[in-house]
This record gives sequence, C-alpha cells and structure tokens, in this order.
Amino acid sequence: MLKLFFLIRVKLSNRFFSYLRKIFFELQGLKIGKGTNLPKVNITWPHQVKIGNNCKLEQNISFKFDGIYKPGPNIIIQDDVFIGAYSEFNIRKSISIKSNCLIASGVKFIDHDHGFSKENLINKQQGVELGITINEDVWIGANAIILKGVEINKGAIIAAGSVVTKNVPCFEIWGGVPAKKISERK
Repeated sequence: MLKLFFLIRVKLSNRFFSYLRKIFFELQGLKIGKGTNLPKVNITWPHQVKIGNNCKLEQNISFKFDGIYKPGPNIIIQDDVFIGAYSEFNIRKSISIKSNCLIASGVKFIDHDHGFSKENLINKQQGVELGITINEDVWIGANAIILKGVEINKGAIIAAGSVVTKNVPCFEIWGGVPAKKISERK
C-alpha cells in the first residue's frame, strides 16, 4: 500500500510541476501541444521552440537557440516525437523534426560551426549555418551527433554514437564516425 502511495505521489507531483513549467514557458512564447508534458528542461529563448501534440520528453533536454533575439520559432518538433534525456538542440538557423521520430538520450543537433582561417582567432570568426531536417519515422540512437545542413529522410535509422555529416536517404541505416550506410530496413 505504501509503494502505491509513493507512485501516485510522484506521478501527481510530476504532472503538477510539468503544468507549472508549461505555463511559465508559454508566457515567454513557447508553443507546446496537447498531451505533451514538460519535464525539467533548459530553454534559452522559449519563443524559438514549438513542440507538437503527444510528445514524450525526458528530463534535462537543452533547447539552446545560440544567438541574439530574433523572431521564431526555429526549433520545431511535430507530433508524437520522443526525445531522450540530456539531448541538446544547439541551433542558430533551424531544426525541424517531423512526426513519429525517436530521439534517444544524449543526441546532439548542431546547425553551425566556427570559421577556421588562420588569419583570425577562431572564436572571432563566423561559421557556416545550415538548418537540419529530420523527416518522419526516424530513429536516432543514443549519443549521436547530427551536424549542420543534414537531412535525415523518412524511416532512416542512425546508430548510437554516430556523427552524421551527410544527408541520409529513406529507410537506410547509418552508423560510424563519420556516419555511412551500413544496411537498409527490410
């Protein structure tokens, strides 16, 4: 009986604080759909984030729009998406994640880099910024890194720990550093 009490208490507590976080971030411009709870997350510019209906988010996700204020949203997550704990969206341009995707824990999305000319200090140079697109029904394994300009097409799978630097065709399985085709979905 005591175990049941604690389970109910934790569920109600999580829902209550999720509700308060949603209100807090919505007042700052976050758009979040019905049926999506908001665990503890880090969001630099809430108006840059739009999350669809029935998404499942785990704790400590970082939505970092890396730059000065500009109109948004530029981090767009559609319906029925799962995002694992400690995933990071480090975005200057844009990222779009379509419906029914699975993003495992620790995945990083980075849509920009630094310049590397020897004429100037690296931290003073502007780098290339290219948006990222993750199409429907994509599964990205734990601790993968998706870099600027990448489009992962419908039904593709990215192996855990991979670094994706190129577009991934439909229904292919990619893995490695840098990621390359290792198989196809049957």
